[in-house]
Amino acid sequence: MRKTQGPLAGVRIVELGGTGPVPFCCMLLADLGADIVRIDRPPGHDGGQPGDPRFNLLNRSRRGAALDLKKVEAKAAVLKLVGQADALVEGFRPGVAEKLGLGPEDCLAVNPALVYGRMTGWGQDGPLAQAPGHDINYIALTGVLHAVGTAGGPPVIPLNLAGDFGGGSLYLALGVVSAILESRRSGKGQVVDAAMVDGSASLMTLFYGMYASGYWKDERGSNRLDSGAPWYNVYETKDGRWISVGSNEARFWRQTLEVLGLDAAQMPDQHDRSRWPEVQAKFAEIFRTRTRDEWCALAAGREVCFAPVMSLAEAPGHPHLRERGTYVERDGVVQPAPAPRFSRTPGAIQNSPARPGEHTDVVLGDWGFSAADIAALRTAGAIV
Repeated sequence: MRKTQGPLAGVRIVELGGTGPVPFCCMLLADLGADIVRIDRPPGHDGGQPGDPRFNLLNRSRRGAALDLKKVEAKAAVLKLVGQADALVEGFRPGVAEKLGLGPEDCLAVNPALVYGRMTGWGQDGPLAQAPGHDINYIALTGVLHAVGTAGGPPVIPLNLAGDFGGGSLYLALGVVSAILESRRSGKGQVVDAAMVDGSASLMTLFYGMYASGYWKDERGSNRLDSGAPWYNVYETKDGRWISVGSNEARFWRQTLEVLGLDAAQMPDQHDRSRWPEVQAKFAEIFRTRTRDEWCALAAGREVCFAPVMSLAEAPGHPHLRERGTYVERDGVVQPAPAPRFSRTPGAIQNSPARPGEHTDVVLGDWGFSAADIAALRTAGAIV
C-alpha cells in the first residue's frame, strides 16, 4: 500500500477520471493523505486541461492508471480495485456509470461497505437530470448568480467557485468522508449524491434566512454584503488598484472613518440605507487620493477590516501568506498549499500532477495485480 502523509492516510479511493469538481474533490482528499488511484480516460476524450500535465494542479497528489472502461477487462480491473477501496468517486451524467457496468449496484455487490460518491450538476433525478450544464447554469438556478453584482449592473460570475468547487467538490468531499466514518461503524456502504444545485443552494442558507426576515432585499447591490453598504465594498485607488473594506461592526466602522480622515459625528448612521449611496460616493472620492499601498500603510495596526485586492501574481508574495506558507512551489509551479492544517498529521502535496496513465503498472501492482494480470490487460487493450 502506498505510504502517504495526512489524516486520511490509509483510506483508499478509486476516482473515475473526469474534469472540474471531481478532480478538485479528489485533490483535497489526496492532499490529506488518501491513497487515490485515478482511472484516466483514453486520449482524445473531450474535456480536461490541455498542454503540459504538470500545470493541471487539480490532478496532484495521486497516481493514475489509464484504462478504457468500454473494455470488459478494464471494467473487471476497476471492480477488483473497488473490492479493496473505501470509496469510489465518479462525475458522469446520471446512468452513464450504470451503462459501463460500474454503477452503485455493480460496485456494492463486490464491496458492500463501499462509499459510492456521485457528482453531477443537476442531481441524479429531477426534470433536468439529463440536461447538459456548467457551473454558471447551476448557480443561476439557485439564486447565487442573481445575488452577486452591483446595483443596476448584470450578475457577476464568481469564476466557477460557487458551483463546481464550493457547492460541488467541498460537499462531495464532506459527504464521502462522513459516509466512510459511518461505514466503518456499520460495515455498510451507501451512495453519496452530491449535486451542485444542492450544494450551491446550501451555501445560500444565511441569505435565505435574512430574506425571509425581510432584512435582505432580493436586489443586487442593495444589502450589507453585496456592495450595497459603503463599509463592505471595494474602492479604486490613485494608482488604479483596489482596496477591500469589510467594516461590518461599529468599532471597525469608526476606525475606518478615522483612517479616511472623516469625523464620525458628521457622518450618517452606519445602517441608514437611505444614505449609503452618498457615503459610498464620498469613500470612493477619498480612496482615489492615495495609492493602494499608501492606504495599507495608513491602516496597518488599526482595528479596521482593510485588505489590498491582490492579483494572482501578487498574492503568493504577500508577507502574511508568505510567512504562513499559504502558497508553495513544486516542480517550478507556484500553487496553493494543502488546506486545512493539522497539528499532528499534516497533509502534503503527495506528488505533482501525473501524465495520464503514468503510474498504471505501479498502481495496479500496489493494488494486488500480478505482472501477468497487467500484461493480460495490456494485450486485451484495456490499458490505454
